[in-house]
Amino acid sequence: MIRRLLVANRGEIARRVFRTCRDLGIETVAVFSDADSDAPHTAEADHAVRLPGVAPAETYLSIGKIVEAALRTGSDAVHPGYGFLSESADLARAVLGAGLTWVGPGPEAIAAMGSKIGAKALMAEAGVPVLPHFTAGPGYSMEDLDRDLDAVFTRMSGDASGWAIPLLVKASAGGGGRGMRIVRLTDDLPGAVESARREAESAFGDGAVFVEPLLEGARHIEVQVLADAHGTVWTLGERECSIQRRHQKVIEETPSPAVSPALRARLCAAAADAARAVGYVGAGTVEFLVRDGTVAFLEMNTRLQVEHPVTECVYGLDLVGFQLRIAEGDALPKTPPAPSGHAIEARLYAEDPALGWLPQSGVLHRFDVPGVTARFAPVSGGLRLDSGVEDGSEVGVHYDPMLAKVIAHGATRADAARRLAGTLARARIHGPVTNRDLLVAVLRHEAFLAGETDTGFLERHGLAAADRGPSGPSGPSGPSGAGPVSGASGRLGGSTASGEPTGPGRSGASAGPGGPDAVSFSALAAALARAAANRAAATVQAGLPSGWRNVVSQPQHAAFTVGAGGSGGTGDAVSVAGTAGTAGTAGATGLDPSGGDAVRTVAYRITRDGLRADGFPDTVLIGAAPDLVVLETHGVRHRFEVAHHGGVAYVDSPLGSVRLTPLPRLPEPVERPAPGSLLAPMPGTVLRVEVASGDQVTAGQVVVVLEAMKMEHRITAPAAGTVAGLDAAPGRRVEAGAVLAVIGEPESGTPA
Repeated sequence: MIRRLLVANRGEIARRVFRTCRDLGIETVAVFSDADSDAPHTAEADHAVRLPGVAPAETYLSIGKIVEAALRTGSDAVHPGYGFLSESADLARAVLGAGLTWVGPGPEAIAAMGSKIGAKALMAEAGVPVLPHFTAGPGYSMEDLDRDLDAVFTRMSGDASGWAIPLLVKASAGGGGRGMRIVRLTDDLPGAVESARREAESAFGDGAVFVEPLLEGARHIEVQVLADAHGTVWTLGERECSIQRRHQKVIEETPSPAVSPALRARLCAAAADAARAVGYVGAGTVEFLVRDGTVAFLEMNTRLQVEHPVTECVYGLDLVGFQLRIAEGDALPKTPPAPSGHAIEARLYAEDPALGWLPQSGVLHRFDVPGVTARFAPVSGGLRLDSGVEDGSEVGVHYDPMLAKVIAHGATRADAARRLAGTLARARIHGPVTNRDLLVAVLRHEAFLAGETDTGFLERHGLAAADRGPSGPSGPSGPSGAGPVSGASGRLGGSTASGEPTGPGRSGASAGPGGPDAVSFSALAAALARAAANRAAATVQAGLPSGWRNVVSQPQHAAFTVGAGGSGGTGDAVSVAGTAGTAGTAGATGLDPSGGDAVRTVAYRITRDGLRADGFPDTVLIGAAPDLVVLETHGVRHRFEVAHHGGVAYVDSPLGSVRLTPLPRLPEPVERPAPGSLLAPMPGTVLRVEVASGDQVTAGQVVVVLEAMKMEHRITAPAAGTVAGLDAAPGRRVEAGAVLAVIGEPESGTPA
């Protein structure tokens, strides 16, 4: 019997296992790196052991340190979670060798199925359809490619021959989209192989990769299996995980809207055969690609999946609880419970669409998801939250940027989608920019609601690309968190603002018409809240309205940048109201002294007759406090909650969430980077420098490669030119905004 369990992981999965342990009366042990000393999972465990360092290789990927921590704390079992060493046969052997209970499949099954290369061979022998593939080792060359492609074409027949190009380079170990590269030009394959190998080695400690045809337009379908040591194997239906960005699952659901009862039976039978073929014991997932009736084995994950909550909600069971009981030797009932309803999960990441979806870091000042009925536990007809963060958590640069998973269960798919989109839209998330608006846009998209999903969904519907990329040689800039969440109407008045960027794929932008109005009204609310705070703090004539004059002189002015304050970009400017202009727009423009973006001068006045804000006709101020402003426009009242953190105002309303940074009235001079400077978009470590001072570069050429959050980030030249300065060196730690290189004018005669 397990009495004390160590979880060899971090974040929300550690907290998820701890929740079940508390229900079962099992003591818990956490391990934590120096970066996670104040993390929620560290605080929640009954015991916690420090793993010195911050890099995964010296902490969560250190088998010796993890086993030593288990022995030192008197643990009698180890749960690996997912990611890191969860599919490490070596860790399983070390745990068992230390006389402890391993909560997972045996090391032989992990070795057989944990390696995607080995698993494909096993499945092919068992008659399960697999895509042709070949392995690619260090120093992979074009000659190797010619040989391997010939072999692949030889093995392919029928319509499968169309799968040869593009190709997909994929890590043999791990998952989560790391160590994966799409190759559309054969000349790019050797470089993609080396890049994928480095990323896989960093994330999983295993740099083995293989290459297979990329099956575009396919659905990603997986089957949850649960097997005991007595010969019983459950298959708990399928999950669809087709909504992906850069091979990273974003939204998962069960059941799949595209799987018929006959196809479900076929998939479940293949999954059960796969589990029995290796004597599998515990929870695992068998993944497939499905297109036009073609089913191809993808991989088997010998661990609990990130998306396991949707299965728990539909089947009403605790998969972690079953993992623990199976590890203790208990037998499963002969048949699993029947499914009920539909569940959808959305992964909330700290990443900025305006900066090419780069991971974001910083303090999460507020994290409030409304309507949650369960945390880390199955829910029926409600909302579940599995999060690795709380109010005040620090989102660092060393690990995965996923903040939480939000899961909705409903009687139907439409019920679950509406419930999930609504709670995400109303969530209060103050801190790093997130992908929240992308999630809402997908959940409310007509094609998604119609079940028309595949792995190319985001690209096909224009939701995957950043809606404004790098703006020039000085580095990336653009709107971040600029407007209401996607799918909100974004309209208060009857008129539409002009000039504000919108787009369903960007954080903070409204997909519908009128999004700019929401930004402007939120800015008006922020200005009124700030004025209310100033009056509350006044020691003389505190009862007078802000800016009061016996003889009217001029209006109060306020200007903001949208989405600055931690987004990593300089932000776009927004006005509260224009002294002249149309509704929701500013009357005069200027330059943001902090970043060169357009700024519209803003003005409002509190008179004996109430609020007068040019550009906001028929808008009445009902009440203003430092944290709440109520406006009425065209006879409809709207509440704007205003919170301030670190000089940034976060405005939440039914129109969406807007982040605003007030511009100072008398700005201090700031030092600007030299023209052509390439800036680090986030804190990280320089992995490679691919140019030298004086080199001629072309637009889009890789200059520096950074490693952050277990992924590689390429910094490219925005235009052709000469490397005039180079401040980066391999192994050097850099902060966000650090100058990595300077690209000067190209030499005479150099093509642009």
